[in-house]
Amino acid sequence: MTPPLCRHVPRVRRFFPLFLQQESFHHTIMMHEQAAVHAADSFGRVTGKPAVVLAAGGAAATNCVTGLAEAFMDSVPLLLVVTNFQPAYNHGTTGNEIDFYSMAMPITKYQYRVHRFADLPAVLSAAASLTKEGRPGPVLLDLTRMETGTADADAFFSTPKKRAPAIAEKCLAPIVTQIKRAKKPVIIAGGGVIISGAADIVRKTAEKAGIPVVSTLKGLDAVPADHPLFLGMIGMHGTYAANKAVHSADLLICLGVRFNDRVTGKAKTFAPKAVKIHVDIDAAELNKNVHVDFPIQADISRLFLEVNRRLVKGDTSEWVGFVTSLHKKVPMCEKSNSILKPQHVIRMISDMTDRDAILTTDVGQHQIWSAHHYTFRQPRTFITSGGFGTMGFGLPAAIGAAIAAPHRQIVCVSGDGSFQMNVQEWMTVARYQLPIKVVILNNGYLGMVRQWQELFYNRRYSAVKIASPHFCALAEAYGTVGLEAKTTAEAREVIQTGLSLPGPVLMEFDVKEEENVYPMIPPGSGVEATIHS
Repeated sequence: MTPPLCRHVPRVRRFFPLFLQQESFHHTIMMHEQAAVHAADSFGRVTGKPAVVLAAGGAAATNCVTGLAEAFMDSVPLLLVVTNFQPAYNHGTTGNEIDFYSMAMPITKYQYRVHRFADLPAVLSAAASLTKEGRPGPVLLDLTRMETGTADADAFFSTPKKRAPAIAEKCLAPIVTQIKRAKKPVIIAGGGVIISGAADIVRKTAEKAGIPVVSTLKGLDAVPADHPLFLGMIGMHGTYAANKAVHSADLLICLGVRFNDRVTGKAKTFAPKAVKIHVDIDAAELNKNVHVDFPIQADISRLFLEVNRRLVKGDTSEWVGFVTSLHKKVPMCEKSNSILKPQHVIRMISDMTDRDAILTTDVGQHQIWSAHHYTFRQPRTFITSGGFGTMGFGLPAAIGAAIAAPHRQIVCVSGDGSFQMNVQEWMTVARYQLPIKVVILNNGYLGMVRQWQELFYNRRYSAVKIASPHFCALAEAYGTVGLEAKTTAEAREVIQTGLSLPGPVLMEFDVKEEENVYPMIPPGSGVEATIHS
């Protein structure tokens, strides 16, 4: 993913064309550097492999900061190459150099600074490998006033694989023993389950041991949403079944979870009766936000292959019968007075894509409605901003997903506020004729902020009412198709038409202004304070 500014760095041309000429490289020019990093981020989420972003120094590099922070928070492999020098166009002065190397330190996994072209192959190989080792993350390669010379690009494509150490017995024993003893166990699947490729083995373990599964937002596609043992998402906007099960459990097996406050609520009241096992590849996450009884640093996929072999099932039939009978559906959809319900729009998209699309979202109410009402069945199909909550993520993420999976159906669900934060990338979609279908739920507000102001500040609305263009006309201005719906019947027709058309399509749905996301646990509260309506 390359922002246009990269084309103005002559010295880089001596080396990087070697990469761009490789058959395995897909070179896409984005309209903005932030969007380029988001697109590369999404490519990494869909494939598990790092994409490369090329950006110039100065303002181009600082435009990458939000994307880097997003990838860092959600543990996504990504390589950013910054040419931290500019040709002297203005009488020998540049005026735009900045110490981006230091600026990126808190939001990158590692930083390399290279001064010689001859060093590039070895450094690139190491940097690309490091993006995926252990806990994945973004790596910065800073090219600073490099000496002239030549370099061989082939070394970049021959990264040696390291042999992983064997799983220690001390990691296996607590899990196997506690599962055998537990009467009310629950597995919490976090984003780490997806990252480690452990979704299949975790599901098989849950089935073999008879353990209900809940997920965080980032682990939502780890287990099929229609699986009989899956109770839904936990936390602030979690289902009643999921939150009730976690609160009543005597054993929590927490996999790749950060335990942020959106998951735990009031930390002191989180699963008060449960023995807690926490497995994470990053030791820094263990006992950070929630104290656990068995902190285990390990790769989830490799660990649970061994757990599954040794597993002895406990007596959980009564427990499974109880929690799976609880209400998994999210309330309030049918009670709404909205002419066009946003929840129904997401359900129709889920049904009409046969629950098989890769869904990207921005951040806001539409993100949670997507999490609740789209039926995810496969890992790496829900691409959304988790830890950082980046508005403007959805559209460039859809571009990255379309490049990563060109034969899959790609749907981006956004809001009228989020979509306008990187709207310029619709030109990228149009230019490359990417078959992306964008769904804009237009309610005229920054909806989630408005909801908080309604519920916790007595409707004293401040800076949440927004203006938008006519999105269909905007789509047509870019030479693409725009469709609009104001009723459920129109929405059904628009979705059917939009999904059937080739190439990019923008679909706008005019939904009720004050529709809220429920259930909702107030910040800092426990599950007993859940607001249902």
